[in-house]
Amino acid sequence: MEATVDELKKREQEGKDDYVLLDVREDYERAEFNVGGIHVPLGQLSMSMDKLTPYRDQEIIVYCRSGKRSAMAQELLRQSGFKNVRNLEGGMLAYQG
Repeated sequence: MEATVDELKKREQEGKDDYVLLDVREDYERAEFNVGGIHVPLGQLSMSMDKLTPYRDQEIIVYCRSGKRSAMAQELLRQSGFKNVRNLEGGMLAYQG
């Protein structure tokens, strides 16, 4: 299941903190614009699962530039036992659009 930009913005406005954001873009992309969360570039995700283990039972919303890399990250996380992982539909392009 995907998360929508509207849903994320609404949760942000309401001050909800019942989810974890995961940015899987590269450093330079994050430096240009980000909405916070944990930063683990997609290429380092497999080696960084221990960094995410504390969030295994929480909802994780993964984002990237357009939604493609975050969809790959979503699948990697699911294969590693994370059950509630959602991809931000359209990524930062949609968020800023």
